[in-house]
Amino acid sequence: MKTRNEPAALSAKTLRAAFYARNHGAYALSVLATALTQALLLGISWILMELMNAISGEAGAKSLENLALMIAVYLLLFTLVSLLSRAVQPRFLRTAMEQYKALVLEKLMGKSLASFEREPTSAYLSALSNDAAVIEGDYLEAEFQIIGNLLDFCGAFLLMLYLSPLLTVVVAVLTVLPMAASMGVGRRLEPLERQVSEDNASFTAALKDCLSGFSVVKSFRSEGAFLRLLSDRNGALEERKQQKRRLRLSVSMVSIAAGLLAQFGVFFAGVWMVQSGRNITVGTVIAFVNLMNCIVSPISELPGLLTARRAAVGLLEKMANLLCQNSDRGGLSVPPRLEQGIRLSDVSFRYEAGREVLHGVSAAFEAGKCYAIVGSSGCGKSTLLHLLRGGAADYQGSITYDGAEGRDISNASLSDLVASIQQTVFVFNATLRENVTMFRDFPEEDVAAALRMANLTGLVADRGEGCLCGEGGAGLSGGEKQRIAIARSLLRRAAVLLVDEATAALDAETAYQVSSDLLNLLGVTRIVVTHTLEKALLVRYDQILVMKDGAVVETGTFDTLMAEKGLFYALYTVAQ
Repeated sequence: MKTRNEPAALSAKTLRAAFYARNHGAYALSVLATALTQALLLGISWILMELMNAISGEAGAKSLENLALMIAVYLLLFTLVSLLSRAVQPRFLRTAMEQYKALVLEKLMGKSLASFEREPTSAYLSALSNDAAVIEGDYLEAEFQIIGNLLDFCGAFLLMLYLSPLLTVVVAVLTVLPMAASMGVGRRLEPLERQVSEDNASFTAALKDCLSGFSVVKSFRSEGAFLRLLSDRNGALEERKQQKRRLRLSVSMVSIAAGLLAQFGVFFAGVWMVQSGRNITVGTVIAFVNLMNCIVSPISELPGLLTARRAAVGLLEKMANLLCQNSDRGGLSVPPRLEQGIRLSDVSFRYEAGREVLHGVSAAFEAGKCYAIVGSSGCGKSTLLHLLRGGAADYQGSITYDGAEGRDISNASLSDLVASIQQTVFVFNATLRENVTMFRDFPEEDVAAALRMANLTGLVADRGEGCLCGEGGAGLSGGEKQRIAIARSLLRRAAVLLVDEATAALDAETAYQVSSDLLNLLGVTRIVVTHTLEKALLVRYDQILVMKDGAVVETGTFDTLMAEKGLFYALYTVAQ
């Protein structure tokens, strides 16, 4: 049965929605706690006004007993609101970032092999580390600061209007223009934040290359060259971060200057109104001076917060674009079994324009049989396996699995159908069992059968399934790593097993044993790229395909090809 699956679209809006999904309660309570906190902060100005009116002997001033009770109730409420904020806001932030990263990782893991191999992993490392920290601070945490500042600003103005409309007009005139100026400076922050992210990805890529190829660096004594490369990338990153810090400081300085101008202006206007008998008390002026903190803080903080938030949104858009690039194309869902076989018809492929790697390749692989692909280095053997495992869809010609065109099959279905073993097997720093099961749950009898068929029972008997393999499989031999790869494929019961030079780095005895293990497998279609031309192994393949210059030039059994005395005969003779 074949059905068509289409990939879901992804946007920055979808990523933002992940912050709040199943997190609405914590968010609502966090906003409530923020609003109550700001209301209580505004209450300080009212308390100060009442205290100053009592000190100056204004008519109708409250008694000391009433003032003491007011302060006590205020402190109790502030304590309760602080406890609420402490309980809900960290919970919201934790869930928001957990869900955001889970969505990103889900979309990342949903990419096809072809998609992922065309992209730099450093971009994802930077996006999930540096960029995620920026998003958490400048988007999520800043959201509550922005809400608080806006409530502060609006609440202060409303209270000012209630206390003295005339003095409130003075406040409005003194604050609008400076705020607009600081917002203008802050617009330059968003592109700078993107540049910091790109420079961080560049530095991360260089660092990853250096650490991954450390043995090569040491062998060629290139430590100085790589140190200069890393220093240059790090210097560029830190220079860009310095520019960002300077711009943020500029925004802050402009905002603070605007706030001070407004605060001093309101103070002098209030003094003038008291002295000229404008029906305003000293307590009201003091309340206005204190409320100006609720005006000044938003003026100084909001421009930076809003521009930083826009920059964080830019990082979300960058992540969405990154995940959408080369995304899973969707396609047909096919059963994870092969009943007829794989057929290639006039397949041609090029990695880049003007450089064709495969030319008109046609071949047939019957289900359950074992095939060897041989040829000199660079003849297209690995590229052919790359296409068979779905590594690219932009080939010419046709590759069908039981009649279904490969480029039309969904990546998930093709992954269920085809497994691959390469020369370098990635082994996680986990137990032997976890490396075989790839951290999934399988029935005990299935795991035992896979270990047995992959000839890992000796290792299990000596060290146990719970033995740690070490970083990169440092605690295993090359043959043991290859057998782990075989066991993985057997355990998930892939119908097709592609093997690309899996024994090239092994000693002769181990290479022979691993190759023999592959040939002994039953019920699996095996296509093996091999450089090992040993008669005892080659005679066991159902068919051998000989490649030259990107084309299949000979096909047949070992005896047939030797009798023809063509290219295979020459390759075999030279190898002996």
